Amino acid sequence: MKISARNQLKGKIVNIEDGAVNGIVVVDIGGQQLVSSITMESIRSMGLKTGAEVYAVIKASSVMIGVE
Repeated sequence: MKISARNQLKGKIVNIEDGAVNGIVVVDIGGQQLVSSITMESIRSMGLKTGAEVYAVIKASSVMIGVE
């Protein structure tokens, strides 16, 4: 698969919370967790399961950084 997005993070699914329409997919990326809300239809059609290796692809017009 080739895509134009530069921010591609490889990780492993650690949890999937099923919902009525959308599901929450939690991906461990080197000790950090990334959380994504996607449709249940997409979760099923891609065969996503806990333990599967996936790529989180981030495409955004802006990324905010904050400090305490």
